[in-house]
Amino acid sequence: MIGLYLGVAVFGYLMGSVPYGLLLTRVAGLGDIRAIGSGNIGATNVLRTGNKKLAAATLLLDGLKGFLAVLLVRLFLHHGVLVAGLAAVLGHLFPVWLGFKGGKGVATGLGVFYGFAWPLGVICCAIWLLVAFTLRYSSLSALIAYAVAPAATLLLAGPLAAEAVVIISALVFWKHKPNIQRLIRGEEPRIGKKSA
Repeated sequence: MIGLYLGVAVFGYLMGSVPYGLLLTRVAGLGDIRAIGSGNIGATNVLRTGNKKLAAATLLLDGLKGFLAVLLVRLFLHHGVLVAGLAAVLGHLFPVWLGFKGGKGVATGLGVFYGFAWPLGVICCAIWLLVAFTLRYSSLSALIAYAVAPAATLLLAGPLAAEAVVIISALVFWKHKPNIQRLIRGEEPRIGKKSA
């Protein structure tokens, strides 16, 4: 079983490590997304290029890779689903291809949540959208959604899944430390702003 879980972890990590934001902006001729705005490879920073379609594609693909990592393991192995989900988020946060400097894990984590239990994904996405549309802070939207996620997981998918989600949420909060500091200072850019 150790070998199986190790293989699942490697699979999940590789799925999560594909930097779609970086790839899409390069293909579109927009250069290296890491040199734009916040320097992040996620959808929020891609949106700062002014290209909404690329940002939407990045959001979708980053979420899809987390969802597929969980779904494929569930369909073909039936074991290690939580390991696959956690590894996918780690792959996005620390991709070997980019010197272990990746994104913040929000979309990939939401995709993983959908894979764990689709109502969990719906709840977290709804919270993100509600906060994003009312306050227009992507980071705050993510933080609130991920703060709710562990309790929602406990109710919908049980304590073992909740433990995995606690780890994922903690990682997302840790990656958002600069955003939290800017929010406290009132300096966090709102959604759609081209500058960091």
